[in-house]
Amino acid sequence: MPKINKILIANRGEIALRIMRTARELNIQTVAIFSEADRNSPHVRFADEAVCIGAPPSHQSYLLGDKIIEICKKLNVDAIHPGYGFLSENANFCRKVIEAGLIFIGPSPESIELMGDKLTSKHTVAKYNIPMVPGTPDAVTDRAIAKEKSLEIGYPVLIKASAGGGGKGMRVVEKEEDFDEQMDRAVSEAITSFGNGAVFIEKYITAPKHIEIQVLGDQHGNVVHLFERECSIQRRHQKVVEEAPSAVLTPEIREAMGRCAVDVAKACNYYGAGTVEFIVDERLDFYFLEMNTRLQVEHPVTELITGIDLVKEMIRIAEGESISFKQEDIHIQGHAIEIRVCAEDSRNNFLPDVGTLNTYIRPEGNGVRVDDGFEQGMTIPIFYDPMIAKLITYGKNREEAIAKMIRAIDEFKISGIQTTLPFCKFVMQHQAFLSGNFDTRFISLYYSPELLDELPDAEEEMLAAALANFLMTNKKTINNITNSTTVESSNWKANRLSYR
Repeated sequence: MPKINKILIANRGEIALRIMRTARELNIQTVAIFSEADRNSPHVRFADEAVCIGAPPSHQSYLLGDKIIEICKKLNVDAIHPGYGFLSENANFCRKVIEAGLIFIGPSPESIELMGDKLTSKHTVAKYNIPMVPGTPDAVTDRAIAKEKSLEIGYPVLIKASAGGGGKGMRVVEKEEDFDEQMDRAVSEAITSFGNGAVFIEKYITAPKHIEIQVLGDQHGNVVHLFERECSIQRRHQKVVEEAPSAVLTPEIREAMGRCAVDVAKACNYYGAGTVEFIVDERLDFYFLEMNTRLQVEHPVTELITGIDLVKEMIRIAEGESISFKQEDIHIQGHAIEIRVCAEDSRNNFLPDVGTLNTYIRPEGNGVRVDDGFEQGMTIPIFYDPMIAKLITYGKNREEAIAKMIRAIDEFKISGIQTTLPFCKFVMQHQAFLSGNFDTRFISLYYSPELLDELPDAEEEMLAAALANFLMTNKKTINNITNSTTVESSNWKANRLSYR
């Protein structure tokens, strides 16, 4: 295959910037597309060329696959990188890109189709004896049979949309008398979100951990895994905190999950970067959930613990090259944590917030990485995902990564909108997280908005500690001053606040 000289990034914001940076390192030119809402976004200025694709709503801009391909032809683009979201898992778009003589930096349309449907994906990997959650092998059409199967599996059960993801079309049924109502809701939401009302039944794991394995495959049949990511801190079935490696997996379980993930990729002849998702129960038994046929939001934590640029590998694989390393060449080095800094009010059920970034100051320093697509003064658009930035920290071990994250959260200054930063700090300081003994129920078990008011202010803690140390080391001098002089109270805190 020919070398790639120019890439169009069919996405926006932080992921567009992240891909462009790697492309620049490879001396590849980049083309940005942008909606009218993103005209002043950093990714537009960073690219070598930029084209307005349409109005702010995504269906009038970033989802216009045919128009994106037209732009590629006009600008002599060689390849398209879809990032994640939007058209990244759209098999029809992938096929059109290839038919237009362009390179799609991702898997084949056939792999996307096979893994895009949860039931089809399970049938595809069945020959490899991948562990599966007990449930119906096919979509449920007869409600009586569905109820019978649910009794056989044992309540609680999970009704899940066969297409799509992100927690949509998913309902937990605790007891038989709730089945009809939850079934109706799941089907309705699946039709609304994905245009496909097919659902299936699974046993609901009551204390599940969500752990996924990063895989890479090339067009020569080679597949490797890059270890796991722990993604159990979630709200509305969507991730907020991710880390690598998991605090609870043994080397034996890690190896077994890695082998399964590689087998899943081989089952669909996968190439490019992908993620195989598993659910893990209290006994650390794991079950295959699905495969995401794209780059993941949380890929930076994998990059940090392996030292591998996943986007660079994706580009090389798309050019027809083999993976640049073998399984035995990679090892886990240190620990990485990522939080999603979203424009959401964590005091009000994580509802999305809109407004202007009146203050936007990124944290810096050793072991801190910020992937974002915003600057101070910009407005958060209402048309897209509310994520503002990904804050990632890296340390020699988990304790150091957590300490750096708490420090970085305190340094991340954002005003004008509500964000998930206070919630993420709460997570970092909670004993369940610190111990590693947590699952996807973290919010329901441990979190309530009023607990955010109890979080200590890091700056005040440092000042208090310094003052205490001074008092202990200079106790005699202080006593002499106190006995001989009237000491006036200090306005240090009021003065400090006035300069914020």
